[in-house]
Amino acid sequence: MMAQSPLVSVVVPVFNGEETIAACIDSLMASDYPAGRFEVVVVDNRSTDRTAAILAGYGERIVLTREAKRGPAAARNRGVRAAAGEMVAFTDADCTVDPDWLTQLTGPLNDPSVGIVGGRILSRRPCNAVELFGETIHDHSKAIEVFKPPYVISMNWASRKSVLVDAGLFDEAFLRCEDVDLSQRILRLGHRIVYAPEAVVYHRNEHSLAGLFREGFQHGVWSVRHNREHHEFNLQFGHRRLNPRSYRAIGTNLWAALRGIRRPDALCQAIFDIGKKCGKITGSVRFGYIDL
Repeated sequence: MMAQSPLVSVVVPVFNGEETIAACIDSLMASDYPAGRFEVVVVDNRSTDRTAAILAGYGERIVLTREAKRGPAAARNRGVRAAAGEMVAFTDADCTVDPDWLTQLTGPLNDPSVGIVGGRILSRRPCNAVELFGETIHDHSKAIEVFKPPYVISMNWASRKSVLVDAGLFDEAFLRCEDVDLSQRILRLGHRIVYAPEAVVYHRNEHSLAGLFREGFQHGVWSVRHNREHHEFNLQFGHRRLNPRSYRAIGTNLWAALRGIRRPDALCQAIFDIGKKCGKITGSVRFGYIDL
């Protein structure tokens, strides 16, 4: 007799997602995961647009809850607490997923040593050059298999609920980088992080250079707080609070873009990294920790 598939809760935080939330939920409803063995938990994070009305239209097909405290960490934590599943998967309201996403993403969790599984993140099609560059920013193969220490991006994440609870859930003081923070706390509990390239989500990436700068800026600000909190752990992996090579890389990419080499990728990389450095300066002042 075949073992029953684990019950999985898919948690989707949403704030003013009237343009994207229906496509997200509909893609989840089309999952090939066994019927009755997964639920979609949507957390409305005080939306002021038509999101609430759209969610009401799904009735009992979704588990709808609300979180008054603003921020993705607080919203995801509310979803985890409401989740009935022994496994929890996360995606975002501006994502859609492949039909086999949930099956592919949760499979590696059958190994008890695995604490987090991260899947592949692609740009929604059609997309322009800036949106396509977003796949470089959200490259899970590098984040999980190359970067030290590794981390998982919460738009394509699965864990056992017990692991999330043991690690203390997301730190609600973070407005960005809360997923990097929780990834490393789970690592420090002795769990492994695994990449599942067949578990694909499609994300609405930033579509302009201004948006790319803003995204880099937010990454930079909150990476300082993260690095302050994990200072001793990061030292084991050679983290440097001042990284001259990153500044040289910005200059190299700007020069390449001006010469038409690797354009538009070089330009996008330079704009994102400039935004990140500006964010790091702001974060260093804000959090009282130099990380440039």
